Amino acid sequence: MSCEDLLSVDYEVFGRVQGVFFRKFTQAEAKKLGLVGWVRNTEAGTVEGQLQGPGSKVAEMQSWLRTTGSPQSKIITAEFKNEKIIKCLEHSTFKVVRS
Repeated sequence: MSCEDLLSVDYEVFGRVQGVFFRKFTQAEAKKLGLVGWVRNTEAGTVEGQLQGPGSKVAEMQSWLRTTGSPQSKIITAEFKNEKIIKCLEHSTFKVVRS
């Protein structure tokens, strides 16, 4: 993959997103879109992580995190911050981080 027009963004998803395979579905969707990064549960009951990849694919994933999630999840909102253009991907894959 070329190192142009790559975005990195941090995210946090609020709602019923733990215990509903949210991380597994997030990982599968990110890999389908060709994104790299990570996802993990937080002690606050949210799911957080980082996405990196082409801007259009990051936007697709942001929409998925806002509206779709895993079949059993109930998303209240998704917040995105620290969006920046990066020269090269900083992760080699998209992984589920176990706390």
